[in-house]
Amino acid sequence: MLSRVQVEFAVRDDGVRIQAECKLDGKTGVEMEALTAVSVAALTLFDMCKAVDPGMEIGAIRVLSKDGGKTGRWERSSD
Repeated sequence: MLSRVQVEFAVRDDGVRIQAECKLDGKTGVEMEALTAVSVAALTLFDMCKAVDPGMEIGAIRVLSKDGGKTGRWERSSD
């Protein structure tokens, strides 16, 4: 069961960065839940802003780090 979900937005010169952190009281990873949270947030922003810029793009959605599961701790080498 998910014990925490946090979604943060950071406005940048080239767009908006959306980052989600999910925690679980269990043995499996929650990468899919975090990826889904970011995807839904990006789609919501797109829907809200499409009248201003219908040519917006949703960019790379990726896992930045994870801890636990069979592979243990993992971090993307560059962002």
